[in-house]
Amino acid sequence: MDEFEVDQVVQRALDRLTLLAETTTAMTSTLDSHAAVRRVCRILVPQLADWCAVDLLDDDGRPRRISVVHRDPGILPVGGLTGPLPDVPDNPVGPLSRVLIGAGPLLLTAADMPHPDKAADPLHARQLQLFDQLGTHTAVVAPVRARRQVLGALTIGRSADRAPLTEDDLAMVEDLTHRIALGVDNARLHRETQHIAERLQRSLLPTLPQNGPLHMAARYAPALTTAEVGGDWYDSFPLANGSITMIIGDVTGHDLRAAITMSQLRNMLRGIGCDRQEPPGHILRRLDLAHQSLYPHATATCLYALLDQDDRGWTLAYSSAGHPPPLLITHEGDTRYLTGGRGLLLGVDPTLPRYHAAEELPARSTVLMYTDGLIERRGEDLNHGMTRLRQHAAALAREDLDTFCDELLAGIGTGHADDIALLVARTPAPPHPSK
Repeated sequence: MDEFEVDQVVQRALDRLTLLAETTTAMTSTLDSHAAVRRVCRILVPQLADWCAVDLLDDDGRPRRISVVHRDPGILPVGGLTGPLPDVPDNPVGPLSRVLIGAGPLLLTAADMPHPDKAADPLHARQLQLFDQLGTHTAVVAPVRARRQVLGALTIGRSADRAPLTEDDLAMVEDLTHRIALGVDNARLHRETQHIAERLQRSLLPTLPQNGPLHMAARYAPALTTAEVGGDWYDSFPLANGSITMIIGDVTGHDLRAAITMSQLRNMLRGIGCDRQEPPGHILRRLDLAHQSLYPHATATCLYALLDQDDRGWTLAYSSAGHPPPLLITHEGDTRYLTGGRGLLLGVDPTLPRYHAAEELPARSTVLMYTDGLIERRGEDLNHGMTRLRQHAAALAREDLDTFCDELLAGIGTGHADDIALLVARTPAPPHPSK
């Protein structure tokens, strides 16, 4: 082998390593597997092939073409040939069908690409139409496989005016599909974990007390702009002494662990509140002591309040462990944050005393508790978010509580990057004076 041939071998090896590195980067740069494979197709064309397609199986095992990229974008029709594909047949004959059940990688030449009229099944016909439409002379179809499970298929093709794909290219394609599979599998596992955490959160959402004159409503909305799930929760239940609790909190973190900690913290607070029936500050201090013993490295915010009625009307007694302040909205639309009873987050220093405050609630007024996802926006001062909340809540002061919650989420919760929990209570109208 002369020096020129050695240089060619070295250059091909470097090109291969570069291609693999770029594919790995593309698949690990996002948890959106569809966006990632589209990036990979743009990397492979034209470096490795004249065109590239990726098909992935959905949760029901049905194939969907996620991406088709050609070196000449004008060849592709509007829509890009992507979308649902026919089901994999019971007796697979075509190369794509065989790959989707585990065969391959398969090297195809012109002899393996008959006219679509001679296809063995609808899926085979779609693949032959793709070969014909893109002027394919040779192609490789390889399974995208992780943990012994086929997740989809990668197809690359070259036209007759380019050196044909050969058996020597199969190892390279296998390396590529391995990296694609790891990215797709990781994205699916992350999505499954998120769904588990969200289902756990929703399963713990309580049935609100609705038997008395007090009206209540609540909402929980998972984050829309990320794949993360946090530890937001709300709760409300009556106590034996006649008080009605209003509780909202947020465990630090955005994962399944935060959701599990949230569920355990919520249950502890229920037990302490029902057993002790003490002022809110005392309840939060007991919760903080238990929290420190069981979860010494976790922190959480919590707002614990008691609604009570006497001859003068309704009173809200509350204590806050680092949580955003509740908002009071009168029937006339006046708004005011209730900033008393402030204290540190749970899990910081349980030896410090905790305080509570009390507020007389006007008739037909609304108390709103919320988690920080409703008011926080990246790059924005928190005061802007709190002002925005006051303005929207004031405009909804006379709406029924379901409309109040839905419109509040639609108005200022759109595109929120964190989970949102809302809990609202409205005091009844004053009794009519007896004649």
